[in-house]
Amino acid sequence: MTANIPDIVIGRLPVYLRALTRLAQEGQEVTSSHELGQRLGISSAQIRKDLSHFGGFGKQGTGYQIHYLIEQLQQVLKVNQEWEVVLVGAGDLGSALAHYRGFTERGFRIACVFDNSPTKIGKQVGGFAVMSLDNMQEIIRERAIKIAMIAVPAEKAQEVADRLIEAGVRAILNYAPMNLNVPTDVHVQYIDPVVQLQRMTYYLS
Repeated sequence: MTANIPDIVIGRLPVYLRALTRLAQEGQEVTSSHELGQRLGISSAQIRKDLSHFGGFGKQGTGYQIHYLIEQLQQVLKVNQEWEVVLVGAGDLGSALAHYRGFTERGFRIACVFDNSPTKIGKQVGGFAVMSLDNMQEIIRERAIKIAMIAVPAEKAQEVADRLIEAGVRAILNYAPMNLNVPTDVHVQYIDPVVQLQRMTYYLS
């Protein structure tokens, strides 16, 4: 593996992993780049090229052993272990994330939920007791948590990110509708549904 692999390639690996997991659940044992490509709308050549960055996972004419490829991609993405995740923000969106059960089966577990609202602190959200932001950095350091999700209003997101990074977080999934200023060793992914809707309306007649 090399550090020079384009981020766009890394971004496609979870998509491949999801499709392979679905095939395994359907009872299939072998697949091909052609079949994956048809399922995902990605060319078979692109899939083969992406996977070749990480080694030879299949043989020409015989395809890919699905369970083996799943294990290899889990190792590449480091999701063959469970990652604890901090969730900041217990409003409507944060509450929905806290209730979502799909994280655990794919390598992630929400460990704690934080908010700064006195009306939310101490309340139960998705099985978690919401804790005060005042205690956030201490808990993150104690548990050596490296991943966080931000679901706070835009005007609070940068302040929250700064505190998370100071506590040792190095990967942030940001749902707040703004771009964050972070050090180069901190990776941020953005999820803004409105941006995606605006991107799609361009194509509507």
